[in-house]
Amino acid sequence: MCLKARFGKDMRIAISGSHRTGKSTLVEALSKALPEHSAVEEPYRLLEEEGYEFTEMPSVEDFELQLERSIGCLKEGEPNVIFDRCPVDFLGYLLTHSEAELFDLERWLPRVQAAIDTLDLIVFLPVEERDRIAISPSEDPDFRLDVDQKLKEIFLEDSLGLGMEVVEFTGTLSERVRQVLAEIRGREVPL
Repeated sequence: MCLKARFGKDMRIAISGSHRTGKSTLVEALSKALPEHSAVEEPYRLLEEEGYEFTEMPSVEDFELQLERSIGCLKEGEPNVIFDRCPVDFLGYLLTHSEAELFDLERWLPRVQAAIDTLDLIVFLPVEERDRIAISPSEDPDFRLDVDQKLKEIFLEDSLGLGMEVVEFTGTLSERVRQVLAEIRGREVPL
């Protein structure tokens, strides 16, 4: 039975958060639980597959390119999709970048707003007290936490005035899957 038949409408879902919070793992698990949904990899991976080479610490331009790709993926408009990241994720990275002053937030905000307005559900996965995914020694743990804090401000406090409906989930993978599925059921529209 497809989600549309069970829940009465199509669902476009984005899984968001800082790096190493379990987003890709959750997208994969949800794809199995919701087989009528297609999954879209995060823009970083899509660009890598096309041959783009990122620096060890991505530049503002690298993050803007990922933001552009994320907006483009959402514009495609397919009805049953689970996205690994949404454009707001990249705002978090850009606004905490060491060269954040090079990023023109006001220029991007209308495009980000239009893109996220196509989503039915944004799931935010915060960095948890007990990290579920190990961080490699080459990664900057402070930058990861800074991005997490900025995303909390944007997603949960609506610091940019985007008016998003966001749910925050924590726990094990199976707990997260159950939480997302329960959230979808809670949005059920009678046929």
